[in-house]
Amino acid sequence: MLRPYIIPTSMTSYARRLGLFSGTMAVVGGIIGGGIFRTPATVAERLRSPGLVLVAWVIGGVVALIGAFCWGELGQRRPRAGGGYVYLRETFGPLPAFLYGWTLVLVIATGAIAAVAVTFADYTLALAGLAHTYSVPLAVAAIVFLTAINYVGVRPAAVTQNIFTVLKLAGLTVLVGAGVLLAAPSPPLAAPSPPPHLAALGPALVPILFTYGGWQQTNFIAEEIVDPEKNLPKALLWGVAIVVTVYLLTNVAYLRVLGIEGLAQSTAPAADTMEALLGPVGGKVIAAGIAISTFGFLNLVILVTPRVLQAMAADGVFFRRFAVLHPAYQTPTIAIVALAAFAVLLTLTGTFGQLVDFVTFGDWIFFGLTAAALFVYRQRDQSSTPGFRVPAYPVTVAIFVLAAAYVVFSSIISNPRNAAIGAGLIGLGIPAFLYWRSRP
Repeated sequence: MLRPYIIPTSMTSYARRLGLFSGTMAVVGGIIGGGIFRTPATVAERLRSPGLVLVAWVIGGVVALIGAFCWGELGQRRPRAGGGYVYLRETFGPLPAFLYGWTLVLVIATGAIAAVAVTFADYTLALAGLAHTYSVPLAVAAIVFLTAINYVGVRPAAVTQNIFTVLKLAGLTVLVGAGVLLAAPSPPLAAPSPPPHLAALGPALVPILFTYGGWQQTNFIAEEIVDPEKNLPKALLWGVAIVVTVYLLTNVAYLRVLGIEGLAQSTAPAADTMEALLGPVGGKVIAAGIAISTFGFLNLVILVTPRVLQAMAADGVFFRRFAVLHPAYQTPTIAIVALAAFAVLLTLTGTFGQLVDFVTFGDWIFFGLTAAALFVYRQRDQSSTPGFRVPAYPVTVAIFVLAAAYVVFSSIISNPRNAAIGAGLIGLGIPAFLYWRSRP
């Protein structure tokens, strides 16, 4: 058993200040980053069929919706800060929970912060006509600025998130509207490739599922959502449904303007689509949209991830000071600063890209385990407790667990070297866990 750091009752607790709208925007903002601006080209290259491309995105959307159902029930059962860390600790024990937090906080989240900050800086500098040499300083400045906003309270962080999520949805709406309503269907650029076998859907689903990932982050801030037992499941379902709709319409726009061959050959489908419709002005519009999207995603990661650090510290498996909330701001300020400091270090050293590549497959290991936690919760609680429940249980949960297993398997097969290094990085958490357990 863990020897938790018992926080005195007189210490500050989280404040419930986020409503349904803020929760929904957190879900949308946590999913839509930069993937939808790149991934569709990879999917088109693997499938070479407009119909199969849309089918693949529908399947990915169904899996994401099942994930939202699963995390909705988990959040309704345990509306606590830390999300997946708490669920794994209560069902599979402290070690899997610690390895999840270890991988998320020390590699995945910090690496994502660094990578997304650099992407934001690159597009912002391109829009301003400034030299690329300012990329790292601007990325660091963005991290520091958003860290300061999150430091002083969850409400200003949520307002920032809401504004930039609405702006990114507006940008994608412009792209969809121009592509679907204004453009004539694009003729093929070359003789169409022979359609692939249906088995090609499998490899195409891997980048799609990665692009749909991110809804689970909202559960990290469950203790700061008003009436989380009701609003968290609603936010997850509404948020994922919005993203699925936007992703499908965006792919329709890409296919309508570029055609399947043009999309497959594109390295920047969003930019190519807007430039084909509006010329250089279209390229500027989509570059601004990507800058806004990445900035909002950056804020979301900085908002939610320190709550996992705080939960780990409260369990006595991380620095005790990280468990303490600021008495006035009611945020885990020490965890926020520590997370940002490590992300800045990764940004300055330029090591974030490889780290994220190494352990991304591990994210889906923990996705599958967290969804499987529902089997344990249901087995323990045989009563008919009212509240949100996953429909068609246990089939839907099993489908999600199998989908997660498929992503992990495909990632290992496609790049066994990265997977081996990633497994090693995750495994380093075991001696770290034993060290913290041994501390008095």
